[in-house]
Amino acid sequence: RLQRALESYSLWNETKSSRIIPVIGELSAPLLGLDESQFNHLASQMDVIYHNGAWVNFVYSYSVLKPANVLGTHEVLRLASQTKIKPVHFISTMSVFSSSAYSDKQVIFESDSLDYTPDNDDGYAESKWVAEKLVMEARDRGLPVCIYRPGRITGHSQTGFCNTEDLFSRMIKGCIQLGAVPNLEGVFSDIVPVDYVSKAIFNISQQKESLGKAFHMVNPNDIYVNEAFNMIRSWGYPIEQMDYEKWRTKLICQTENSNENALYPLLSLFSEELPVNAEMPRYDCKHTIHGLADTDIVCPSVDSKLLNTYYSYFKSSGFLNAPQ
Repeated sequence: RLQRALESYSLWNETKSSRIIPVIGELSAPLLGLDESQFNHLASQMDVIYHNGAWVNFVYSYSVLKPANVLGTHEVLRLASQTKIKPVHFISTMSVFSSSAYSDKQVIFESDSLDYTPDNDDGYAESKWVAEKLVMEARDRGLPVCIYRPGRITGHSQTGFCNTEDLFSRMIKGCIQLGAVPNLEGVFSDIVPVDYVSKAIFNISQQKESLGKAFHMVNPNDIYVNEAFNMIRSWGYPIEQMDYEKWRTKLICQTENSNENALYPLLSLFSEELPVNAEMPRYDCKHTIHGLADTDIVCPSVDSKLLNTYYSYFKSSGFLNAPQ
């Protein structure tokens, strides 16, 4: 299964396969689904833990996601502290700051505390918020940890290889299928290519001075959503821009009798109220920039070159048909 996943993104390297030792478990189960002897053996053999496991779902409630995302993190921290101390590099999300209570802040810094729980209609963000709180508590008790908060992770900036099931890809395809995009004046999107995020996390994790800190994996050069929509319209698809309310109504009408639109599974994300984040805070990433200062790792700008790279992959993979 792991090999198939890597092959699907052209990442499989047979010469390095011997370095991969799969351990079959269950993130939501006690001891990560392992028996006590397996768990203790891992605890004695491991030197560092990168915890990137989570159930990513923007529709399910906190109670559904808690076993994997919260209790799983608890067991990872148990693993890190058992037998010998092991650093934990925890992959969180910028969504931990999704509470409307932050709307009066201009900038959220990497060192800011998590004072407000995410709004209660976002079960995934809630689960990651609680998980990060656990990691912070472990840090305060002496466990060496790093926290990485990515923004909206998108495809590889050079190959375009991406997860076509995520919101970014579905939004593009769904709007093309609908023949319409919403007018989201003032709304910005933080798009962060996966190759940048992975290189940045690995590089920063090798630096001892990173321990105890949080790092925002965001794009310093974000883009307004309407600009991105204009680039997509330039691909040649007949797409009309309309008010958000009209666009939402059109989407609901199209999906009443058909589930073919790519946005059908995510309809609940589009509330009646127009998404507005013009007054929402920006995310500082000085820790990340400082940690990468002596490298050539730079986050690619969100421009026509990057979006066209994704478009080429969408077409070559069969995710999108070329415009008629």
